[in-house]
Amino acid sequence: MNCRILYLVGRLHTGGLERQLCYLLRTLDRELYKPAVAVWSHQEEDFHVPPIRALGIPIYSFSADTSRIAKLRRFRRLASELNPEVIHSYNFYTNFAAYWGAEATGAVALGSIRNDFIYERQTVGPWLGSLSARWPGDQICNSELAAKNARASKSPFVPKRLYVVRNGLDLDRFRNFPLPAHRVIRILAVGYLLPQKRWDRLLKAASELKRKGIDCLIRIAGDGPLHQTLLRQARDLGVNDRVEFLGHADDIPALLADSSFLVHTADNEGCPNAVMEAMACGRAVVATDAGDVPFLVEDGKTGFVVRRDDLGALAARIQQLIADPGLCQSMGKAGRAKAEKEFGLDRFAEKTLVAYRAAGWSDSRPSHISAPSTFEPAPGHRVGENRSGVIVK
Repeated sequence: MNCRILYLVGRLHTGGLERQLCYLLRTLDRELYKPAVAVWSHQEEDFHVPPIRALGIPIYSFSADTSRIAKLRRFRRLASELNPEVIHSYNFYTNFAAYWGAEATGAVALGSIRNDFIYERQTVGPWLGSLSARWPGDQICNSELAAKNARASKSPFVPKRLYVVRNGLDLDRFRNFPLPAHRVIRILAVGYLLPQKRWDRLLKAASELKRKGIDCLIRIAGDGPLHQTLLRQARDLGVNDRVEFLGHADDIPALLADSSFLVHTADNEGCPNAVMEAMACGRAVVATDAGDVPFLVEDGKTGFVVRRDDLGALAARIQQLIADPGLCQSMGKAGRAKAEKEFGLDRFAEKTLVAYRAAGWSDSRPSHISAPSTFEPAPGHRVGENRSGVIVK
């Protein structure tokens, strides 16, 4: 079959990594690179299935109720049939499967670390976490912090080479908007309602602002398992009149256009889409220092970065932007300028292809962009060979 690059992804629902995969597929020269997508736990109703099909890209699916061992066998057979030149896992927990499929074909295999390296390993469990951390030997991180933590790990289960390719963004869709003129300042937060996003921090900050008599409306766009828990916590804190839970929202640009700035309170991150999208729309950002937030947000210039454990600083920075629309405007302008310079999809796609070539892909198409940051193994690790490339032992 005709496939040069095969992507393996866990699902195609409404997550940030799925959106990044769609961006990449949309931006690649599909005639030249002939991409295909394999979905580890496919559900046809998932949000990103229709846009990928609309691009004319084949989707190969594995039922969600199929055992992991059976999926490994089937994916290896699929890889043999498609015979791609590159297999790129887009979820951390599918990294080993990508390696296993590439072993059958001689393809260049690459994994992904899209959150903090330590968090990713802990989340998927000890056995799969170790396998996915070590194989494939080449892995792409979307944050500098993830690469540094992997490099500093004392475990033998780490990749041989790491490439930092930060997320991209559709700058035409997320365009610069003028600040709205609401009597009550509207603040936006975007993301899954999951524990690592630490929505409790935002609710406590809202409580502190209300105690001080600061009037504002905080709107949270996203769904997830914590929805009912957070509704109860908002009621318990007495801020259910100050916080609005919007559920899943497709039109994030419209919500940003109707908001004065964005707040992001996560504990664990890679390269958060919500922060990038707010900057692209000309919005200041108040965010915790998780993942590559300190790289994205220039503290005091495009927004404010606060320590994750400093609730007082979080509330104070939100209050500062509420009180100073001029500062919101100047920070938003600087954020848009940075987005135009660094967040474009062409850069994102080309950096990804450069990482493939650095991992050993013999692509004859010349690159005009320098290679992404590369991290060598930590001192003391022994280096060995296997069929799919150099790995850390």
